[in-house]
Amino acid sequence: MLVIIGYIAVTLSVFGGFAIAGGHLAALLQPIELLMIGGAAVGSFLVGNNGKAIRATLKALPTLVKGSKYTKALYMDLMTLLFEILSKVRKEGLMSIEGDIEEPKDSPIFTKYPAILADHHVIEFMTDYLRLMVSGNMDAFQIENLMDNEIDTHHAEGEVPVHTIAKMGDAMPAFGIVAAVMGVVHTMESVGLPPAELGILIAHALVGTFLGILLAYGFVGPLSTLLEQKLHESSKMFHCVKATLLASLNGYAPALAVEFGRKVLFSTERPSFIELEQHIKQSKSK
Repeated sequence: MLVIIGYIAVTLSVFGGFAIAGGHLAALLQPIELLMIGGAAVGSFLVGNNGKAIRATLKALPTLVKGSKYTKALYMDLMTLLFEILSKVRKEGLMSIEGDIEEPKDSPIFTKYPAILADHHVIEFMTDYLRLMVSGNMDAFQIENLMDNEIDTHHAEGEVPVHTIAKMGDAMPAFGIVAAVMGVVHTMESVGLPPAELGILIAHALVGTFLGILLAYGFVGPLSTLLEQKLHESSKMFHCVKATLLASLNGYAPALAVEFGRKVLFSTERPSFIELEQHIKQSKSK
């Protein structure tokens, strides 16, 4: 929603200001210029990226118009789930959670938290390292190193759409200049026309530069920034799981282990100690 509101603000500010200054909006309506700039940008996007990058970018675009799903409530569910799993381990031993981590969709613990269960990346990350803990063949240092490598891989994959959108936005001013130059060429070959008509052709040519810059900095460029912010948000889920499981591996009780996970969250979504404690108690009573 904020993306749409932002686009409306950009459009009204630029075109509204132009109209207030006495400009004629019809002069800016140049579909041929848009075709040249947009077509060239899409073409360069296809040339400069492989199939995986293109698919990742197309998959990421719909998420831009959606609000963030990473709320305080979601993180409290995640930490409560981890608390329940680790409490079961502490009471019944590591082998007691083998069924839960092999089939999370059938687990009475995991199914209590459908919002977490729906995120298969987080569930896979969590269950993979719980499985390693059950195996008992790796120490905390080895698991931490493996977690860091996996999180780095997740981050590198998430940065692909960020870079493709950013590069496409960076190219648009240049394509605007190309469209303007083409317009100037057309003007020069029409030099025999009356001055009034030549002026119109020159104005049309200059619109190409204007549109290229506007599209780059007002519409396409900000999308890469938003994608990067969403990537950082999604990574926090993994960091929370990592901190909690490592604390448990180092011998901390479940209540203290989830406190390690709570501390890595952004302050805007981080629940207080009391809020998390109450949420865990409510979950126990269900």
